[in-house]
Amino acid sequence: MEILETIGFDLGHGETAVAKAIVESIEPPQMLEINNKKNQVTALGWHPKLGYLVGEQALIQAGVTQLTISFKQKPNNDPKYRETISTFVATYYRLLKESKQVEGGEGSYFYIGCPSGWSVSDRSEYQKLLQEAGIPRLNVIPESRAAFMQAKEAGKLEYDKLVASVLIVDIGSSTTDFTLVKSLEEIPIDFGSNTLGASLIDKAIFARTLANHEQKALLEKVFQEYPHHQARCELACRKAKEDYFSNEQLYSDPESFARGFESINEQIYFIPQVNKLMIEEILNQPLPELELHSWMRSFRDSLSEAKEKLDELGIVPKLVLMTGGASRMKFTHFLCQEMFPEPETLLRPDPEPERCIAMGLARVGRWDLRAAAFKQEVNKLFTSNQLKGLIERHIPELIESLTKPLTDGLIVNAVKPGLKDWQKNKIRTLADLETSLISRAEQWLKSDLAGQIINNQCTSWFNKKIQPDLAAQTDPICRKFQIPRSSLRFEDSIDPNFVNPELRIGDAIIAETVAFIVNVIIGGGAVASIITLILTGHLTWPIALVYGASLMAAGMELNRKTVQEVIKTNVDVPGWIRSSFLGDRKIEDICEQIKPELQKVIQEQLTADQEAFDKLIGKVEEGLQKTLSTKVQSCIILIQ
Repeated sequence: MEILETIGFDLGHGETAVAKAIVESIEPPQMLEINNKKNQVTALGWHPKLGYLVGEQALIQAGVTQLTISFKQKPNNDPKYRETISTFVATYYRLLKESKQVEGGEGSYFYIGCPSGWSVSDRSEYQKLLQEAGIPRLNVIPESRAAFMQAKEAGKLEYDKLVASVLIVDIGSSTTDFTLVKSLEEIPIDFGSNTLGASLIDKAIFARTLANHEQKALLEKVFQEYPHHQARCELACRKAKEDYFSNEQLYSDPESFARGFESINEQIYFIPQVNKLMIEEILNQPLPELELHSWMRSFRDSLSEAKEKLDELGIVPKLVLMTGGASRMKFTHFLCQEMFPEPETLLRPDPEPERCIAMGLARVGRWDLRAAAFKQEVNKLFTSNQLKGLIERHIPELIESLTKPLTDGLIVNAVKPGLKDWQKNKIRTLADLETSLISRAEQWLKSDLAGQIINNQCTSWFNKKIQPDLAAQTDPICRKFQIPRSSLRFEDSIDPNFVNPELRIGDAIIAETVAFIVNVIIGGGAVASIITLILTGHLTWPIALVYGASLMAAGMELNRKTVQEVIKTNVDVPGWIRSSFLGDRKIEDICEQIKPELQKVIQEQLTADQEAFDKLIGKVEEGLQKTLSTKVQSCIILIQ
């Protein structure tokens, strides 16, 4: 069945939230509700008649006989832990399906978060455990990735920040994770055993409240016999903490308190309360879970260690992105800014940390599916021979575009200078002229100037012929995935080597071209006049000089072809005749005369060089694939 939606399931140690994204839409994910609330306390209760209850209902429903809270941790073999996790997820899944908020089955793909510090094997084991809840399609990914995706798609990260270095600080209930995202790659900054979670503050408030309670002994006995009462009291401590950090200025007065409340029975109440002075004491008191370091010191030390690790990598993050429910505690902002000061690093606390991860997980799921589909669409261009056919179709136009400038270049740089040298008696015979023209032609065709002409024509050919046809293939893909068309276009200057054929304009083409030029010279103007005089008997001395009187006496038959070859090879036309027979104007006329035929010869020779253009087709196709693959990796982050 086709995947219709991705479900972001933020199963947190303290709270749980769920969001849904429609795969074929770019609209923001929708927060889903359990018990008419978008965020629920991570709590699982058992009621003899109602069965398993989650969240607030597990806390307030009368008759609940078992209650478990804050049970998220690394996967282990404890049967109670495994049952609690799988039952909680299964109950959530059932309630979401019953309320018609999710499709369920193969149409829903669940993305569930875990701390970034968890290893790949931890994630794999956690995924296996969660699949016991009966969700067919499920994936476990780091919560930091979800935070990054939420910031990106909610418009909180500009593109330069996306591809730069971003430090994500995720302060959760059970852990604080540091993750570096560099060039879109996640790099967890692992501190080993990470126990620095905000729930430690809840426990400290609980211990302080219990220690000062007038019925301390009785409460301890109740908590031992009925653990669910202790769980409710711990939640009351968390409520007092959250209330304080949401209104710090209000509770700076020594007479004002943020309070929680839990009734054990009609006579026993548990009322935790905190204000600024009390919170400062709690944050700075030694905690056994932190090796007798305070929460404040441990957080500062973690920041310092993160900075040291980044310094070792030579990285200064452009942005510190803070998330997790506990990131609402303002002092954490000050400590982050102190460790990573502006303007080098900007601080961005998420405005809705309680929803950030759930929405980010849903976005990551949708992005994964759409990004895979995007890659598949582009890969079709490679596997269907569309690129090869596109290039082949325009090879004749490339040959045509090369012919004229190569012809003009040969005339200006080889033919004219050669004729000028013969005119000025610097070259003895026309055979020598032929050798000279071949040498000049070879030298020019290998010159930087000829190379630049070929580069320019090839680049122009690519931009005017290949690029528009390629854009016609890639633009619909970009429109489908709603990213800029320029993402897959070659709008920047193309590397000439990328589209330059390795033309072998070698001896064959040069010899044929030069022979044609010399024959034109012999067949017209000055030399033609000499041949005519010889053949009519009016000018015999050159023949005597060439063949000798004995051959003449033997009656050697003379014809134009023989005389042409003899004159070309042996006759040194006197210098005083050359300038009148082959003046500057005549040279220009000859060049104009030979240009069309020379173009034809060059075009035929280029067309015949099939191997060079077959190699070009392969080279351009390979280059397009490589460049498009690079562009795909660069622009894929733009997909929503």
